[in-house]
Amino acid sequence: MTAVDRGTPGESGTAVDYGARVALRYRLSLADGTVVDASEGGEPLVLTVGDGTLEEGLEALLLGLGAGARATFHLAPGQAFGLPDPEAVHVLPRADFPPGMALEPGAVVAFTAPSGLEVAGTVLEAGEGGVRVDFSHPLAGRSVVFEVEVLEVRGEKPQPAGG
Repeated sequence: MTAVDRGTPGESGTAVDYGARVALRYRLSLADGTVVDASEGGEPLVLTVGDGTLEEGLEALLLGLGAGARATFHLAPGQAFGLPDPEAVHVLPRADFPPGMALEPGAVVAFTAPSGLEVAGTVLEAGEGGVRVDFSHPLAGRSVVFEVEVLEVRGEKPQPAGG
């Protein structure tokens, strides 16, 4: 079930679209109500739609909303963060982890990819032969609730640096 008050376009008649600067407050929770992420301290999140700040599935829900919009989206597994990818499961040597690190199934561990990006992996099992880690998004395959309030929408596209 999705409840949406679409709000009103801003003074320029702007609705959320790709390239728009948007200020919003949000809360992302699991179906059981556990809050996974939220705009910090009540401060709005400001982003350019399409810049990767939000997952594509969440960004798509913002499209067409105007300033003042409030919406609650109940998303089935796979709608926001995809489904677990069996190709993303790898067995890593136990020696790759700090000694004494608790590697319980379900633990989310931060890794640095060869590209330098930080990625999260979820421990599936740990044994003497290694640690089986799923590098799918930690929320892949989970039902989530995305609550959002759009505070401001600016339609101008970002200008290239120096111009």
